[in-house]
Amino acid sequence: MKYLLFVYLLFSFCESNKIKNSATLNSSFNKDYSRYHEEALAYCKENNMNDSYYFLLDYSIHSGKNRFFIYDFEKQKIINQKLVTHGSCDVFEENTDKWEKAKFSNQVDSHCAMKGKYKIGNRDYSSWGIHVKYWLHGLEPTNSTAVKRVVVLHSWNAVSNKEIYPKYSPLSWGCPAVSNEFMQALDEKLKQTNKPVLLWIIA
Repeated sequence: MKYLLFVYLLFSFCESNKIKNSATLNSSFNKDYSRYHEEALAYCKENNMNDSYYFLLDYSIHSGKNRFFIYDFEKQKIINQKLVTHGSCDVFEENTDKWEKAKFSNQVDSHCAMKGKYKIGNRDYSSWGIHVKYWLHGLEPTNSTAVKRVVVLHSWNAVSNKEIYPKYSPLSWGCPAVSNEFMQALDEKLKQTNKPVLLWIIA
């Protein structure tokens, strides 16, 4: 009887830790993005952009965790989420914590990420990943150099299609790069969309 009780307690402890670890890994689920979703929908309607869904990238989340979210306005929920890179930001400063924390700059050749809203533009050829990229047009002072810097949405063989925490995703030169598999899904979705889609990077 004591042995059975011990086994039961051990099983309960393991299951509790499993749930706890799972919650930590998917901590983004606990974040309240409702104000971003509301603002994004209003912005899309005001600017004649796609009001069915948008992309929200939260760079405050560890790069080994899912932080690229597809939010469906109609279903009012996140319908897909994957990893995404951030910029190394290593040109104009000694950035020793570049893996742990995304840094931002609108300066040309800074290799930094850029916060703010983007309009996803034309589909084009990429030398990376599945050879597809989408031009990103910065809509705010924080990302107005996106086209000049060729900061685009593309895939990269080095980006995993599943969470790798506590490891980090590779660093880019500012592009939000995703896995080949996820880019294929994004590409199919974007090709079927008549109006420009909003991509919003926050931190």
